[in-house]
Amino acid sequence: MWVAGPGTAHPGALLTSDTTPLTREKAQALAIDLSRRSAPAEGGFCTFQLVVDGGACPWNLDCHNCDKFVLSGADLLYWRRKREQWRLLAEGAPDDATADYLHRYFEPTAHAIDGLEKALAGLGLLDEALALDLRKPQDCFHCVRSHHLGPRPRRTAAVMAARPERHAVTRALSHIRW
Repeated sequence: MWVAGPGTAHPGALLTSDTTPLTREKAQALAIDLSRRSAPAEGGFCTFQLVVDGGACPWNLDCHNCDKFVLSGADLLYWRRKREQWRLLAEGAPDDATADYLHRYFEPTAHAIDGLEKALAGLGLLDEALALDLRKPQDCFHCVRSHHLGPRPRRTAAVMAARPERHAVTRALSHIRW
């Protein structure tokens, strides 16, 4: 699921046209399509085709102010942490004028984050998105390891049983052939 980024005319607007659950086959096809139509960027994805095709970004990688930048549910915790940093920065401003300026400056991003949270909640995916912390690659590593380096069924099953909330990504991606 994607929502419009902070640099668009309508930050937080849902960009996914169909919000019904996908079959496994449709999800795999969509993952392949997304890999052709977007490139990973800090906190989301770039959908500018020149960049996706490997070209240089004409905006010097100023993703958060670009209308081709989108946020995904996988990046929700990143954006929540950013929002908290901005709030603390504004609270520590030397005067009210500076604090007001900072709040106005980050307002489009706040709308994008709110839109992402609303869309995820509407699909019942908010809790899963909040459990996905991409700062901890070990949460996803054993999924990649099991497909690239060979399975470790007993250990993997034991790890997943002990901490099921941390392995939602592994379960969701376990059907994909890496």
